Amino acid sequence: MKNNNIKVFSGRANLALAEKIAFHLNDTLGKITLTDFPDGENYVRIDEDVRGRDIFLVQPTCPPVNENLMELLVMLDCFKRASAARITAVIPYYGYARQDRKDVGRVPITAKMVADIITVAGANRVLALDLHAAQVQGFFNVPVDHLHASPVICDYVRSFNIPPDELVILSPDEGSIKKALMSQKKLGGGIAIVDKRRSSATETNQANLIGCSMDGKVAVIFDDMISTAGTVVGAAHVAKLNGAREVYVCATHGVFCGPAVERLNGAPIKEIIVTDTIPLPPDKQLPNVKILSAAPLLADAIRRIHLNESVSKLFE
Repeated sequence: MKNNNIKVFSGRANLALAEKIAFHLNDTLGKITLTDFPDGENYVRIDEDVRGRDIFLVQPTCPPVNENLMELLVMLDCFKRASAARITAVIPYYGYARQDRKDVGRVPITAKMVADIITVAGANRVLALDLHAAQVQGFFNVPVDHLHASPVICDYVRSFNIPPDELVILSPDEGSIKKALMSQKKLGGGIAIVDKRRSSATETNQANLIGCSMDGKVAVIFDDMISTAGTVVGAAHVAKLNGAREVYVCATHGVFCGPAVERLNGAPIKEIIVTDTIPLPPDKQLPNVKILSAAPLLADAIRRIHLNESVSKLFE
């Protein structure tokens, strides 16, 4: 008889998140051995029978990106050869998503390339959270369920009880306007946009503020990720210069690479709100960082996928 029971396994990228997901599914993580050969190559062995099972493999491709991506690929191949009925790659944070088009000559489209190799390695389906560019879901040749962490983050921001006439949702650049509008629809308040100009791959310049007045109001900045923190810190300074009395920063993914910690330490930000899609080591856990868990949202999506129910209901 076919054993199509659900089972969640995890790579080493974010074991804590995977354990929370399994807990919300009233289960424990599947047994798997993950180690490295002396030369650094990945070694994977599944320590239980998965033939005919519905497998969900949790592995964000966060820093170190190449190591975590390669481990994901090796695990996918391992489960495919172990005759799992279906393998869903649960990628809470999808690395290599920035290069989603050829904006200049002679550059790769790595978001598409990584989508291809994940599919070839054995993924029958992908579950992702707040992709850096929404069109990346179209790069896969398998179904992609693209979740948003805004329900989790907006519920927390709502607990501040900020009156709508004192709240301004601030988009840190033109690319985050849609996310800001979605959040403003949930939270109310006004909306404003920071006019950002990118001078290089790592440096940005914030210039003008477009939209409603910030004077005496609470600014809540929404972005999909905080990488080097240049964008959100610049937006926070613009908000303060325009009279905001408090600034909060909300992002799904706290990458916190390069000079991010130093920049955030010196920024006029009351609280930095991120989810646990990426594990934060102790040296990056700033006193004003609040980490919300995306595990209940991901667990609900996994349950719905397994039962062939609508995942889009999670957005309603």
